[in-house]
Amino acid sequence: MLLSVNNIEVIYSHVILVLKGISIEVEEKRIYALLGSNGAGKSTTLKAISGLLKAEDGEVTHGIIEFEGKRIHNKFPEDIVALGIFQVMEGRRIFEDMTVYENLRAGSYTRHGDRNEIRESLERVYEYFPHLKFYSSKLAGYLSGGEQQMLAIGRALMAKPRLLLLDEPSLGLSPILVKDIFHIIKRINQEEGVTILLVEQNVMAALNLAHRGYVLETGKVAIFGSRTELMHSDEVR
Repeated sequence: MLLSVNNIEVIYSHVILVLKGISIEVEEKRIYALLGSNGAGKSTTLKAISGLLKAEDGEVTHGIIEFEGKRIHNKFPEDIVALGIFQVMEGRRIFEDMTVYENLRAGSYTRHGDRNEIRESLERVYEYFPHLKFYSSKLAGYLSGGEQQMLAIGRALMAKPRLLLLDEPSLGLSPILVKDIFHIIKRINQEEGVTILLVEQNVMAALNLAHRGYVLETGKVAIFGSRTELMHSDEVR
């Protein structure tokens, strides 16, 4: 098992209990959807895995998170990135005052390979997102919403992740752009072998993409199963 989240509880500001014993398992080279209504704990689950809870005064107070059998829930975010886990935050958190190229290079900061390897990764990102190559010298803040989402995912790929955590990649995008983004996510999984854990409000789009899924409800796992099982679930509908 690549990732194991075992019965974790998360508290914010030492008071607010958000996750109440969530357990999920993620197999390598698969796509998993994490579904649920607003406030169910989806984004918090991703941040618990990536170590970003610390920046929001949150902490895992119970349970264990393991990546390839090693505990990671007390590690710093940069150490977790170095292990091969990268989170693309909700809302396209790119560096607006930096160019597209500079944003992409920032994604490779934990890598210690030679320049040729990083250059190859950059060209691979440009293959997935040709617009980024065209706008490589443009300030990222002037990109469209769809282009910024492409940049956020491209920057994540520069870290050469083994597990990619995607938080609402379709947020604020047109249906055509959503289709394009989801098609590229599927390609990344198939061609790069990157395991993906996807948080998404667009349930049917997420299930069309994912192999399996978990449905959260008020900080707990309410339903889990294969894509087909969840698509035919009355509760999910």
